[in-house]
Amino acid sequence: MVNVPRLVIAAPSSGSGKTTVATGLMAAFSERGLAVSPHKVGPDYIDPGYHALAVSPGASGTPGGAGAAGSAARARPGRNLDAYMCGPALIGPLFAHGAAGCDLAVVEGVMGLYDGASGQGELASTAQVSKLLRAPVVLVVDASSQSRSVAALVHGFASWDPEVRIGGVILNKVATDRHERLLRDALDESGVPVMGVLRRADGVTAPSRHLGLVPVAERRAEAVGSMRELAARVRAGCDLEALLALARSAPALDVTPWEPAVEPVAPATGAGRPVIAMAGGSAFTFSYAEHTELLTAAGADVVPFDPLRDEELPEGTAGLVIGGGFPEVYAPELSANEPLRKAVAELAHSGAPVAAECAGLLYLARSLDGAPMCGVLAADARMSGRLTLGYREAVAVGDSALARAGTRVRGHEFHRTVLEPGAGAAPAWGVVHPERRVEGFVQQGVHASYLHTHWAAAPELARRFVERCSVQSCS
Repeated sequence: MVNVPRLVIAAPSSGSGKTTVATGLMAAFSERGLAVSPHKVGPDYIDPGYHALAVSPGASGTPGGAGAAGSAARARPGRNLDAYMCGPALIGPLFAHGAAGCDLAVVEGVMGLYDGASGQGELASTAQVSKLLRAPVVLVVDASSQSRSVAALVHGFASWDPEVRIGGVILNKVATDRHERLLRDALDESGVPVMGVLRRADGVTAPSRHLGLVPVAERRAEAVGSMRELAARVRAGCDLEALLALARSAPALDVTPWEPAVEPVAPATGAGRPVIAMAGGSAFTFSYAEHTELLTAAGADVVPFDPLRDEELPEGTAGLVIGGGFPEVYAPELSANEPLRKAVAELAHSGAPVAAECAGLLYLARSLDGAPMCGVLAADARMSGRLTLGYREAVAVGDSALARAGTRVRGHEFHRTVLEPGAGAAPAWGVVHPERRVEGFVQQGVHASYLHTHWAAAPELARRFVERCSVQSCS
């Protein structure tokens, strides 16, 4: 049984202020010495970076407290809860794993409360996750263009699904004291209490670009300052005691915490744990914490490196993981680091296992917007005006260092780039839904694709990759 107090921060639609409120609450509660576990519904990589900053020691201006389990002073990653990629059955266990030892968990929703995977009902919606977690929902409402109508809106959301418990409302973008009185009077009749009011001038925003917010890794010093201001404004505008009481009203959750328990790969005679280099830094910020945990559990030593700064791969690298991010923003700098590009190419040509997703795919290409990349793949990438976005179901076309032929996965695509050609002679995946096509590349030990996957749903991917790395470290 899991008894972590918890809140889901949702909204009627995107753009209502979920991220502002959720992140501000994480920071404000962390200021009070609570160990806060941050979570995000859906496949988003960027918001969890801000969540992790909000709960990190000192980010909101205080050193952090000990918390009930003495863990507030320990940095916690933002974790995703994606019922499409991982399946509904894993949501509770993944939540319990991330929230272990915490005093409070705050879960930021995705899109509108009832919006989920296209054409699949409530699947992957914030509403579904709130029900799976038996967590009360706080609805963030953009009140900038309404007064009494807010009561009708809240009543509709609260009554749509009786299994979704909307326990409070936070009004965002409120103009004046008079506007606030009108909104509160209207909501008195709804039976849903107002737990916070943020004024229109209270907005603390992060800069955006073509795929959403600029990741925190690219603007950490500025983001820390913004986080302190955001925590102060949320603390002043929200009833933290009422919100904490609501979180503590969540019933016990009857789940067993997920563990990155994959059978460890037995190292070859005389060999130690294989070193897997994992790309990070400002250009490669998209990664699920569970991937590192699974690789480590399978018997590898995961060592981060920054392709913008490091001219060599970590010593003893036997395998390479390059996740998503924004290489298009840093194409000149990545191209200028010729020693590392050559090292990556040499590793790939040696047959070493390389798993690349989206940004990693582009980095392995010949060029990106004309700038030379690693040249591992006979393909060229460029920015386009078209956004490719959505969930995918796919199957491994053939054997690779990552997956056996026939392995089925669910993933997510999110990019504004085009790769020509989009698939090699041996594709990485055959996409079977929502359309049928092949994409990506498998050559020697390389598995490169636009598709983001969550390995918690397929831990055999991590074990297979470590197994291949172990063989490589002995060669």
